[in-house]
Amino acid sequence: MLTFALAMGLAAAFVAKGWALKRLTVSKDDEGTPVVVAAMQIPFGKKLEKTDLRVTSMPAHLVPATAYNDLESLDGTVATGTIYADEIVMKEKVTEFGGGSALSAVIEPNKRAVTVRVNDVIGVAGFLMPGNRVDVVAAKPEGNHRKYKTETLLEDIKVLAVDQTASPEKDKPVIVRAVTLELSPKEAERLVRATQEGMVQLALRNPLDNSRKPEPKPEVVAKAPEPKPAPKRIVSRSQRVTVIRGTDVSTSRVSM
Repeated sequence: MLTFALAMGLAAAFVAKGWALKRLTVSKDDEGTPVVVAAMQIPFGKKLEKTDLRVTSMPAHLVPATAYNDLESLDGTVATGTIYADEIVMKEKVTEFGGGSALSAVIEPNKRAVTVRVNDVIGVAGFLMPGNRVDVVAAKPEGNHRKYKTETLLEDIKVLAVDQTASPEKDKPVIVRAVTLELSPKEAERLVRATQEGMVQLALRNPLDNSRKPEPKPEVVAKAPEPKPAPKRIVSRSQRVTVIRGTDVSTSRVSM
């Protein structure tokens, strides 16, 4: 039984070796497909240059469908995430760069980048990094300014940059003075209004938590009861006539 088990193990290893060599080596007839890979680590938001990339050959069946085959196709693109050394550069990791700052190229369509001033408390003690998701809590003074009305103003908002850093590669917390958030135009208006009316606080979310508070139900306004029609005034068409004869007094009803 031991001899049989050893024989089966050797046979399995031989078959696996042949399969791996067939899959991972380029045959004489297949010279390989050119594919662009990163020559060094490329941080988020960096405009790609030819010195950051190199072209290598790989078996055609191992090349992803969204990979680039030449350096010219990557002219004028920006990394939308960290690309590590020797990683295949794919279309999902870059975007077209239309000029201006590199950060503008990674903003989602119909979104805006809005910066708010923070301190060590508002900025979650320096633990905020680009790519994090946060909630924005607003506090508005009421009455004598000793009482505040608080509410979660915005939920699940993406952090684009902290100070002037758009790369998520940081090793330790850093106290920052400004945080740039990705907002819709309506959300940007609400945030700016909240900063003028009171204070805002950022609340860091778990990256796997995409929950939101339920939308408030529209208030049902009860209709005021219709006023009852005023009672009709009954006008008497008869009059009373008092007749005095000496000491005798009598009253008679006379119809008009």
